[in-house]
Amino acid sequence: MRRVRLGRAFGPEPTAVSGVVLLLPRGDEISYRRPAVLPAPPYVRTLGRRLTRAGRGEGLAAHVVRYRYRGWNGADATLVGDALWAVDEVVRRYGDVPVCLVGVDMGGRAALRAGGHEAVNSVLAIAPWLPEEDMAASPEPVKQLGGRRVMIVHGTNDERTDPELSFRLAARAKKANRDVCRFEVHSDRHALHQHRDEVLCLAEDFVMGALFGSAFSRPVADAFAAPPPLGLRMPLAAGFGKSLRR
Repeated sequence: MRRVRLGRAFGPEPTAVSGVVLLLPRGDEISYRRPAVLPAPPYVRTLGRRLTRAGRGEGLAAHVVRYRYRGWNGADATLVGDALWAVDEVVRRYGDVPVCLVGVDMGGRAALRAGGHEAVNSVLAIAPWLPEEDMAASPEPVKQLGGRRVMIVHGTNDERTDPELSFRLAARAKKANRDVCRFEVHSDRHALHQHRDEVLCLAEDFVMGALFGSAFSRPVADAFAAPPPLGLRMPLAAGFGKSLRR
């Protein structure tokens, strides 16, 4: 049987781990094929290295989750099961430490679904793939996100995943959990290449604040505090992060 596993930690693993990031890559809607064995997608690797450097002094460990299959696979939701296994494995390895799930594309949906695990204290979903809303079907769940810090980041010109669907999910989640915000990357597409540096800075700001209690930057703090829809359509300013100092 195929087994989910954790990739090797980015950089030198700290002597004492006090917080963990689990990176959930993209996937397909339906596929029982084996994922690529070798390196995680470049964007995920870049994100992992960036977060590891930022959190080295705090005892941060970051791992990519290696899925069993490429697909979400309908009711099987295989990526969610893999994400939950990965959180259990973190608890086994490192003990009672907070976990942040950082998902991209289909991995963003898996991160949001698996956010209810008791060890997870925060979720970052970047350009999350979400299903079309069907009035006859149950909507994507959000109750599991209660008590967690949640940030969604989405390009307004995303050609693969609909940003309006992530806004609707964020609006429903915000009703039950005030610690939800969403940033819009105006004019950017699914890969967020145009504002890559700003998105990486935003991810660092969120993870360091959510896992280790660092003060959020003013835009992030404002996004969490603002009532909907303002805090759920917060524009990511060009040059975000250049003036931040930790």
